Amino acid sequence: MGRVDPRMYGSAPVGRVDPRGHGPEPAGRADPRAHGADPGWYGPGPAAPVSWPVHDAPGGIPVSPPVPPSGSAPPPPPPPPRRRLRLTAVLSAVLVVALATVGLAVFRPGPVAGWLGGGPKLNAEPAEPAPPAVLAGADANAPLPTPEGVRAALESLVRAAALGDRVNVSVADVTTGKELYGHGQDDPTVPASVTKLATGVAVLAARGPAYRIPTRAVAGAAPGEVVLVGGGDPTLAVDKNGFYPGAARLDDLAGQVRKALGGTAPTKVTVDSSLFSGPVYEPGWDSDIPTGGYGAAITGLTTDAGRRDPVAARKNFDATHGAAERVPQPDLTAGQQFAKLLGLSGGAAEVKRGTAPEAAGASAGSAPAPGTELGKVESLPMARLVDIMISDSDNVIAEYLARQVAVTKGKPASFTGGAAATGQVLGELGLPADEISLADGSGLSRTNRISPSLLTDLMILAGNGSHPELTAIFGGLPVGGWSGTLDSRYQKAATMAGAGVVRAKTGTLSGVNAIAGLVTTADGRLLTFAVLTDRAPDTLDDTREALDRISSALAGCGCR
Repeated sequence: MGRVDPRMYGSAPVGRVDPRGHGPEPAGRADPRAHGADPGWYGPGPAAPVSWPVHDAPGGIPVSPPVPPSGSAPPPPPPPPRRRLRLTAVLSAVLVVALATVGLAVFRPGPVAGWLGGGPKLNAEPAEPAPPAVLAGADANAPLPTPEGVRAALESLVRAAALGDRVNVSVADVTTGKELYGHGQDDPTVPASVTKLATGVAVLAARGPAYRIPTRAVAGAAPGEVVLVGGGDPTLAVDKNGFYPGAARLDDLAGQVRKALGGTAPTKVTVDSSLFSGPVYEPGWDSDIPTGGYGAAITGLTTDAGRRDPVAARKNFDATHGAAERVPQPDLTAGQQFAKLLGLSGGAAEVKRGTAPEAAGASAGSAPAPGTELGKVESLPMARLVDIMISDSDNVIAEYLARQVAVTKGKPASFTGGAAATGQVLGELGLPADEISLADGSGLSRTNRISPSLLTDLMILAGNGSHPELTAIFGGLPVGGWSGTLDSRYQKAATMAGAGVVRAKTGTLSGVNAIAGLVTTADGRLLTFAVLTDRAPDTLDDTREALDRISSALAGCGCR
């Protein structure tokens, strides 16, 4: 049995995985879930509507996708050298614009080094002074580090005792795709929550950034019967007090249903959650995950990712690090909530599981024909869902998004189907599918395996402009020393160079620590890195600092 570090996670149960990898949000940066910020985006500033291919930068600044100069043809996709994918970027300028497409210009007060995205500065919150850029523009002409220089900077750090005796590392240049350092780089390793990078890329490729997950209501076979059909939206809310701002709402759907029924009074609600199949908990999860607050039963219909009290969960998010009590049968709970919105009691006699009838043609009299759609609501765009999954390390959203991949590939929307479909999509993208083996989409399973070089390949593919739909993976990546799972890291002298210039996803299980993302060197060269260790000693703080020293060494050197 593993355990969480009590210094970071309070009284979590024995065996509890690290769901977020960090403490409360830093002072001065309001949590939009707890403080009623604009529902459009999980970041500073007001939000604006999203429509692909134009995506919102933080604060709702619309940024266009890469466009070739007038009169020129789009650059061709680069050929993959060697057996594995090492994509050569078309132009460094295209890289910067592609990354800016998902809004990598992030701002905060204080002297933080520059990084990606030279977009316009945003106004800070009214009480704060005008901030400098955290992630300002990278230098497209910066000199490329040499493999010898990177090796000299990292070799001793990779051997740190705090990382344990199995440390696998990959470092590559994003612009050229050139591998700069490898240590067990092709060895599949337990990734923990870094798995969410693979899930995010797969669902962006399969569904597209603008796709919205529907929740429908159709007429049942009996007069007044309403069938609530789950489409697999984990963020669906009951009303305006939902956990995820801007989510689709059952009260809106109920209003559509009442209008569509006309004079027919609702008599019962049938819950159709049949889109998902298989067990609701992954069999390989640690035994405390179903009750520990960071996982939930994965059913085709849910509200607020299964949270019993979304208002309290939102209010206490920082104090609990995102943990919250979950209901045991999210689909039936959602049906009961919907029944009450339709004026029913929501009791067992009025809410049962079933399947929606096929559309039967014309209505008979004033009642809609069985299978007739009575209403539909849709989730936030997929790009936003991926942002939330990455920034909050939301395990439940990750499992739902993996099932979206399964649906697009004609596989069962189950743990097994989602994992298989994710590997299939990554293989179709040209990534080495033999270096990934998954059991879930969140990284809670200890049987997951991903190689560090697959992760750096993934970052190159998403950042080189050849697949603009994948650039949305960068929007939710935490920033070193400021946000998400990196907010309390990169604070010491040995790691300070990484503050503001490392943007990465972390992963933690007992004995497993991982980090993968992007870093800019002292010369302004953009690199991608992944460090995975799955035999780490039980010294969480020391292990994390040892991990951070590696990316900080890249940030602080030219490595030539």
